[in-house]
Amino acid sequence: MAEPLCNAAVKKCKETMPQMPIFSSMLGSSCSGQVQPDMGERCCDPVYQDGNLISGSLEVLIERLVPTMDYYPDRTYIFTFLLSSRVFIHPHELLAKVGQICIKQKQQLETGTEAEKAKLKSFAAKIIQLLKEWTETFPYDFQDEKSMKELKEIAHRITQCDEENGTVKKIISQMTQNLLVALSARSQYQEIREKFRQPVADKGTILKNKPQSTQKDILSVCCDPLVLAQQLTHIELERVSNIYPEDLMQIVSHMDSLDNHKCRGDVTKTYNLEAYDNWFNCLSMLVATEICRVVKKKQRTRMVEFFIDVARECFNIGNFNSMMAIISGMNLSPVARLKKTWSKVKTAKFDVLEHHMDPSSNFCNYRTALQGAAQRSQTANSNREKIVIPVFNLFIKDIYFLHKIHTNRLPNGQINFKFHLQVNVEKRHMGQEHFVFL
Repeated sequence: MAEPLCNAAVKKCKETMPQMPIFSSMLGSSCSGQVQPDMGERCCDPVYQDGNLISGSLEVLIERLVPTMDYYPDRTYIFTFLLSSRVFIHPHELLAKVGQICIKQKQQLETGTEAEKAKLKSFAAKIIQLLKEWTETFPYDFQDEKSMKELKEIAHRITQCDEENGTVKKIISQMTQNLLVALSARSQYQEIREKFRQPVADKGTILKNKPQSTQKDILSVCCDPLVLAQQLTHIELERVSNIYPEDLMQIVSHMDSLDNHKCRGDVTKTYNLEAYDNWFNCLSMLVATEICRVVKKKQRTRMVEFFIDVARECFNIGNFNSMMAIISGMNLSPVARLKKTWSKVKTAKFDVLEHHMDPSSNFCNYRTALQGAAQRSQTANSNREKIVIPVFNLFIKDIYFLHKIHTNRLPNGQINFKFHLQVNVEKRHMGQEHFVFL
């Protein structure tokens, strides 16, 4: 695939072009051990169904997170609980509770015998593995001083389990270094995004005063629909790679007034989500602008057919988000009302694309195509075939309404873990697993 192109500045076609913001209204190493931890006798806490965890109190779920000598939680549980727990408890508070449980288990193993020392080292290795998965999957949980303090305290106590050769200390040091690098990179990205959010007073004047003859249209920059579709996919992948599963929790953080204050950070700062949403709008307006700026009908017809081919290539790649943005741009009123142009366009391909994106029956046709792409991704032999980029607006709305119709807690006060497991696995897929760089 070619290197990403430097697109010309996107300008609005007309003020009548509607934006489609969705956040302004919505936002205010796998271990095989499956042995259940010894939690003592509790009345229906946690609750299992067909061997699967359905619900439980926060305390029990935290205990299930912490490894023991004979147990280590599977990665699905670690991911789901750590992601959903922020609705009920601050990350630094959760770290403190994990630390307390670790201390109790460590004290039970500190008998001084050689056998117990070996068990203590094994226990320490499991705790390090848990912390490693936590810091790698949700590094932003450690952005504040309280969380870092709790992490250091746990690390200090675990280091004491293997003071002889210092292996544990080296591993923890590397883990901490990687965490700081991840936090620094994300902080820099947010600073850049914030700069782009700030209005530039003279930008419109520069574009307005630029001679018309020097402004190139998209065909003069890239005339191959496949290449442009690949370039759009590069942009999609770059932007989605900066969306983390915990970012998606911001969508529902306001829905439970009792637990709202538990979510991390400032819920108004949804940089990555907003940036990805704005990208959809910018691409739609770019399509409409490029079509409307062409004066001659024959050339305008060619431009329309070009974008139809680009949307089709996006569909073939599995880039449904860019495909939908292009179709949306072509359906904006400044383009849709060009009757004479459309009369010359071969619309058979466009009709097929619109059929895939038909909103009837809750976008049934699109969801069928998306499911087929996901199945192809699972059996793919190359990275190109693994790409699945869903329509972001629909993905967000699905998550929003799923949280809307379900409750975080059951009537008995236990956490509805089954619901969080179903939804958070999808969030994990959105955040990382179905998005592979070309």
